[in-house]
Amino acid sequence: MSSASTNRRRTLIAAAGVSVAALALAGCTASSGGGDAAGGTLTIGTTEQVTALDPAGSYDNGSFAVMNQVYPFLLNTPYGSPDVEPDIAESAEFTSPTEYTVKLKPGLKFANGNDLTASDVKFTFDRQVAIADENGPSSLLYNLESVEAVDDTTVVFHLLSENDQIFPQILSSPVGPIVDEDVFSADSLTSDDDIVAGNAFAGQYVITSYDFNNLISYKANADYDGLLGAAKTDTVNVKYYTDASNLKLDVQEGNIDVANRTLSATDIEDLRGNDKVKVVDGPGGEIRYLVFNFNTMPFGATTAEADPAKALAVRQAIADLIDRDAISEDVYKGTFTPLYSYVPEGLTGANEALKGLYGDGNGAPDADKAAATLKEAGVTTPLDISIQYVAERYGPSSSDEYAIIKENLEESGLFTVDLQSTEWVQYSEDRVADLYPAYQLGWFPDYSDADNYLTPFFLTENFLANHYDNPEVNDLILEQAVTADPAAREKLIGEIQDKVAADLSTIPYMQGAQVAVVGSDVEGTEDTLDASFKFRYAALSKG
Repeated sequence: MSSASTNRRRTLIAAAGVSVAALALAGCTASSGGGDAAGGTLTIGTTEQVTALDPAGSYDNGSFAVMNQVYPFLLNTPYGSPDVEPDIAESAEFTSPTEYTVKLKPGLKFANGNDLTASDVKFTFDRQVAIADENGPSSLLYNLESVEAVDDTTVVFHLLSENDQIFPQILSSPVGPIVDEDVFSADSLTSDDDIVAGNAFAGQYVITSYDFNNLISYKANADYDGLLGAAKTDTVNVKYYTDASNLKLDVQEGNIDVANRTLSATDIEDLRGNDKVKVVDGPGGEIRYLVFNFNTMPFGATTAEADPAKALAVRQAIADLIDRDAISEDVYKGTFTPLYSYVPEGLTGANEALKGLYGDGNGAPDADKAAATLKEAGVTTPLDISIQYVAERYGPSSSDEYAIIKENLEESGLFTVDLQSTEWVQYSEDRVADLYPAYQLGWFPDYSDADNYLTPFFLTENFLANHYDNPEVNDLILEQAVTADPAAREKLIGEIQDKVAADLSTIPYMQGAQVAVVGSDVEGTEDTLDASFKFRYAALSKG
């Protein structure tokens, strides 16, 4: 990889210690996971869609939930902890400022019988960089120069910049699943069918049956030799729903044991009164935000009326108008709370950079200020704008969420909003093809660090692919990642938030929770949706 890769985007990895409400699975009795598989069958329901089983071709929560069951990682997060530890690795450490050395456990194998060696590890990361799929996580490897397989059990990651504070966590992230070089293609994505047929798994589970976004059947992998220990449940079936109301109905009728993402806030409140299930609250760090495409938004760079000053005024006016309190209370019943910056409250370095800049300066909307901003920039109103959202991905409440945003913008008399929704698989393709001037996304973090909320979005080559480019922000992000002094790093994180708040590449507006509903005969722990949001079926069993 050339030195130009230092401008690559980076992505995130789970949040713990975040003082926001999320929901985790809990069962009837406490358990720490691990031990011998207890047998039995568990049925889980979700509306969260899978994009692809190939780790190079997906960077979303639905796909990562599958990967966490079936692929091995060099480093992983144990139940209930935000910190990474060796998983299939025996040890992992910096052996020089730019060399991170991982020693694998001896005798590792994939479920198909193939040896799992340092060659597979090198192959895994080399193909991520080579493929660099737009919907994949290769941006996380922005600081990777090369990977060296020293012998069958020793891997050295050569880094471009010294003292990378984040790299060990990146190895536990969506870019980290280790794949079988005898099954996966080196330079193109491998199909789901070929992966399943190749039995290319070495995690706690293997996939025994796969019907894309309808049903996945898992069986415990007796040969898994990693940090998380043996699965508690022998067989797990995951059913995928396109309609959250059907998911709720199956919860009520006892057809599924666990509902994990996504029910409406109203449905959740209703289920709290059902004696046959539990709805359990726990810590989390999910955020919701509105993305602007700097090319195709009104007055964007490739539009007929391209004008950077007017485009900025449009973003500022929208930021002035969004009523976060209404979304929080009317739509999410307080399970999501207002967010005024890019790093959620509770993480070191978080501030409220947007609060003083937009609206009334205290968190409420201000239509007069929005009108003055547009008038000063010479923007004729009402201005037409298209906004896309994806209820299938972020739950049925997304429709109400964006109905409020549309109402906020149109009641001001400043905007006419064309609001549209698209199914997730198409959405994920369209958003990186410059088809959406403005659109909804959510972020499910991968590790407990403010970096997780900055690098994927605001480096020049960012995950959003929205053509945002501020070289000063880019350099500050790269600098904070290698700054060892905590106080100096925290200051840099604050500066980044302030500068991006002025640019408004995105407008973050909600931070909050996940929800899981479990049957009364399901045993597990509150760690199941653990600190890293890596929902693991291995931690649950039926009592």
